[in-house]
Amino acid sequence: MIVESPTKAKTIGKYLGSGYDVRATVGHLRDLPTRELGVDVDNGFEPKYVTIKGKTKTLSELKKAAKGASVIYLATDPDREGEAIAWHVADQLKALVPTHRILFHEITKAAIQEALKDPGQIDDRKVDAQQARRILDRLVGYKASPILWKSIKTGLSAGRVQTVALRLIVEREREIRAFTPQEYWTIEALCAKDGQTFEAALAKVGGHKPQLHTEADARTVVDGVRPRPFIVSKVERRNRKKNPGAPFTTSTLQQEAAKKLGFSSRRTMRAAQDLYEGMDVGGDGPVGLITYMRTDSPQVSDTAIASVRGFIKKNYAKPYLPEEPNRYSAKKNARAQGAHEAIRPTDVSLRPEDVQPHLESDQYRLYQLIWQRFVASQMTPAVYDMTIVDFDLGEYLFRASGSVLVFDGYHVLYTEGREKEEGKTMDDLPPIPPLVVGDRVEVREITPSQHFTEPPPRFSEASLVKELERLGIGRPSTYSAIISTLSAREYVRVDQRRFFPTDLGETVEKIMIGKFPDIFNVEFTSEMEDELDRIEDGELKWQRVLKDFYGPFVKALNAVDLNALVADAHGLKPEELAKERCPKCGSPIELRTGRFGPYLACIKYKEACDYVKSLKRNKVPDRPTDEKCHLCGSAMVIKTGRFGEFLACTTYPKCKGTRSLPMGLKCPKCPDGDLTERRTKRGKSFWGCLRYPACDFSTWNRPVPETCPSCGWLGMEKKISKADGESRTCLKCGHRIVVAEPGEVALA
Repeated sequence: MIVESPTKAKTIGKYLGSGYDVRATVGHLRDLPTRELGVDVDNGFEPKYVTIKGKTKTLSELKKAAKGASVIYLATDPDREGEAIAWHVADQLKALVPTHRILFHEITKAAIQEALKDPGQIDDRKVDAQQARRILDRLVGYKASPILWKSIKTGLSAGRVQTVALRLIVEREREIRAFTPQEYWTIEALCAKDGQTFEAALAKVGGHKPQLHTEADARTVVDGVRPRPFIVSKVERRNRKKNPGAPFTTSTLQQEAAKKLGFSSRRTMRAAQDLYEGMDVGGDGPVGLITYMRTDSPQVSDTAIASVRGFIKKNYAKPYLPEEPNRYSAKKNARAQGAHEAIRPTDVSLRPEDVQPHLESDQYRLYQLIWQRFVASQMTPAVYDMTIVDFDLGEYLFRASGSVLVFDGYHVLYTEGREKEEGKTMDDLPPIPPLVVGDRVEVREITPSQHFTEPPPRFSEASLVKELERLGIGRPSTYSAIISTLSAREYVRVDQRRFFPTDLGETVEKIMIGKFPDIFNVEFTSEMEDELDRIEDGELKWQRVLKDFYGPFVKALNAVDLNALVADAHGLKPEELAKERCPKCGSPIELRTGRFGPYLACIKYKEACDYVKSLKRNKVPDRPTDEKCHLCGSAMVIKTGRFGEFLACTTYPKCKGTRSLPMGLKCPKCPDGDLTERRTKRGKSFWGCLRYPACDFSTWNRPVPETCPSCGWLGMEKKISKADGESRTCLKCGHRIVVAEPGEVALA
């Protein structure tokens, strides 16, 4: 049996026993080459697949194991990526024994045994959909990214979905900058009845919504109502039910984990992967705690519903269990992983507190969230007693709204997370004293309050995921990779959990959207996702979809005027550039592209003249520090060079003392040292102690400010590769954590 993950292989191997050999591919085995396009656009977009670097040994071991097998089961994940991995494995093995494809959505003994009873074949249409997406992404990235290299700097990237997500963030920032606050006033009356206070707000003036734009307008209303008695003119009471939310899909799990736990999408998916693949919770070995975590469907199997209803009946009072099961339907665009169940615990009897001693903090908190949401989804609604009281004062109408929770329903177990901009709910309304028509209430105070309209809020990770899903951009399973890439490329920064576009991000967005408005727009990207779904459904051929896309894309590529683009990106006018002359020899100036982006150079550069001019618009000023030069003892400042920021002596050029900036992480080898980035003579980065050569600690992997869950040391090595995935290793004790499996890294 062949699966993707070693952890998954270990868990399944325990269920199957000695008659089975369970092997792991450790993610994708084959992919498009990294140093060429790898797509024959003139021959039906035929892909050229190669074995991923570092996977030759894995593939050889699989072939060797397959020769001794009587039957082969391909048990990779039940989605497009998993289907593609299974296809590549089968293609490479070319086994002479029966080869079957099996699917399961949870890693439990019963699920594995059930899958083995009904083996199938590889779904070629699902493979075609994955291949079309992979080639689309390669065409866009490989063809569009060089434009960024030549106009801004090397190392930047454009992506079919990534650039559209960046566009949303940049356009929101422009809305905020262009927003002009408008003054408005509200008026609240502090009332009391039988000693209980409540507030009534001005709801209408002359039968219409109040339009109070100045203090004078507000004062006119206050003066008009102050002498009038507040007598109840209308009382409306009604019961309002608040239904529980559906069990989690990938998107809603990422949103709720961001709101309630403060998790990034990547952190959420990392913990979910661990819970799915199997954890040792003190029984007979590892067991999968949740169902497959990449799904667009909120639906749940009848068996799971019966199990959770039995749990509620046993552990809660009768009113908490509805007469019939709650049913939830998928959204119309939930198709790519729509055959799956929602994310739920595989065994509802395993309470979070039962497994907590065996889980790391993130794993426990996420399991608790998933468990509570699933159980709550099959409970009865919360019931509120809503009261709306009107005070008709002639021209002015004041209204008080209140609510009382009369039955907590599913709230006994779970309450949804909320962000500020999502507004108030019934839980936020205070109770109102019992009132009937004709009652007169005491008015203790009438207060006018000044407000200003606010711009739309910047995206948080939760609201960005929600918006991407609403617009049909990408798939929830890829959101964590998209958001991580935007941060890694420094297109956005996160401040107080909100996304701000950087200058670089805005420049990239301006160039890509300006030159490819029909490719990097919301509607096109959403339509492309629909077409991938139609390929999977057998309604479209994958080559046809690529052909329809590639024609207009190449036309837009060929229309790009690189010189004009660079000039625009760097605030230059082409006509002025044409007139400019070299200050050294008088020859014309031309635009060139180098390792660090475009620059101006004499047309005779490297032949008879050495004049060059950087296109960096703003020289970063030096910043003072408390650091002392290790050579002469003078003060040091922070300067910015081509490799980034560094410390330099203020007496330069008399003293040429420089050193790297400390990272804020202590050296694990000596008590007094700090870690810093250093470079070899060939310019390759490594990280070492500032006290070098007194301390010789060094590592080729970037240290990150993350705390080791084993020993508590602040500082872990970040390792990432297509072959091994992404992991963290403690600098102090060597404890290793898998952050992303190789398949996720290859996809990103």
